[in-house]
Amino acid sequence: MAHTETQRTETPARLETALLAGGCFWGMEEILRSIPGVVDTQVGYTGGHTPNPTYETVRTGRTGHAESVRIVFDPTKLSYEELLEKWFFRMHDPTTKNRQGNDVGTQYRSAIFVLSPEQRRIAEAVKRRVDESGKWPRPVVTEIVDAGPFTPAEDYHQRYLEKNPGGYTCHYLRE
Repeated sequence: MAHTETQRTETPARLETALLAGGCFWGMEEILRSIPGVVDTQVGYTGGHTPNPTYETVRTGRTGHAESVRIVFDPTKLSYEELLEKWFFRMHDPTTKNRQGNDVGTQYRSAIFVLSPEQRRIAEAVKRRVDESGKWPRPVVTEIVDAGPFTPAEDYHQRYLEKNPGGYTCHYLRE
């Protein structure tokens, strides 16, 4: 009798992408890349009107771009709703317009750049819940806007705090 081997083929999970801004992208990326279900992170610039933004142009605050993080995640392990409610709205202060810690300017605004109508629906519901929860003493001012082009930041910004463990960050998870 011949031995036959059955091969199991598993289809990899369909990955999803989120695009978030909440202050300096270094600190956000450091927290985001450690979340179970996050497959990849990349820091960059989005939400502005200047083509081909760079750190030097974005830091002026005149490009309209926000320092942001592109997050690729496995929705079977982390839902978009959980990413926002359990992580994003806890890692920065969503009640300060254009500011996180010592970082001031529109490039440091709190924003959810939605990539689909479903993401918009979820983001609006989560923002409303967070705002009504009473966890924050002031109203949540996080923008929810359609995502435009995302431009990756320069290589030295990628995984910055991993390469520079003593580097500046104002991000931490609040209870």
